[in-house]
Amino acid sequence: MPHPTQMSVKQLAKLLGTTNCPVILDVSIDDDFNEDPYLIPTAKRVPHTQIDQFKPDRDTDRILVVCQKGKKLSEGAAACLRANGYHAENLEGGNYGWRDAGQMRVPADAIPNLAQGGTVWVTRHRPKIDRIACPWLIRRFVDPRAKFLFVAPSEVGAVAEKFNAIPFDVEGVDWSHHDDKCSFDQFIDKLGLNSEPLARIAKIIRGADTNRHDLAPQAAGLMAISLGLSRMYSDDLEQLTAGLTLYDALYRWARDATRETHDWETSAKGTPKNA
Repeated sequence: MPHPTQMSVKQLAKLLGTTNCPVILDVSIDDDFNEDPYLIPTAKRVPHTQIDQFKPDRDTDRILVVCQKGKKLSEGAAACLRANGYHAENLEGGNYGWRDAGQMRVPADAIPNLAQGGTVWVTRHRPKIDRIACPWLIRRFVDPRAKFLFVAPSEVGAVAEKFNAIPFDVEGVDWSHHDDKCSFDQFIDKLGLNSEPLARIAKIIRGADTNRHDLAPQAAGLMAISLGLSRMYSDDLEQLTAGLTLYDALYRWARDATRETHDWETSAKGTPKNA
């Protein structure tokens, strides 16, 4: 059972993928980390010797510190952060406890430049489905600081080269459609983000993005809402901000509410009860 300044694996699993997820810092030493080079989703590696200089790059004072076993390094680093005025906890059992519970882990070498933080991605402008869903997945499960560049289709490759950005959802790149799968599927596979809620979302996105609405009953609705969003916003980044909320809601449905239904209750005579 976690002590008052610890968070359990179960508690973190509930927060992961939501806007309430804390900043996660991995303070494992290199030798330990290299024996099992995986990150808890959204974790950023920070040397424990530099923890006093750490400042979060998003508006929160809630920080979760992890090391491989959840002992001295994360305990000490969390205590230092609390002394600096942050609400800091360490993860019970550390990376190994998270792994042994069968939770999602991201290979440390899956994304170029992730170690430096603030990854940059580039794709075609005027996004519809994949080009909103994939940024949502990156922001919520890999790199909350990620930046997304939307440019003319003909310039994606050149912009990627000149601005050290990762191209996605265009022909001829790794992070894109393959066979009958869409880009969102490829992101999940390459990042090891295998979970029942994300698999459920992926099927809906695939159905909407490849015009196979028979794959999931929600696919046609996602297509309609996505096309509506694209008509509401002329600025791609404003559309992305609005779309993140859409996928936040879809994720919470996929994780917590798939068995819930909604009916308009009526009396025996057929009159609505609240009439």
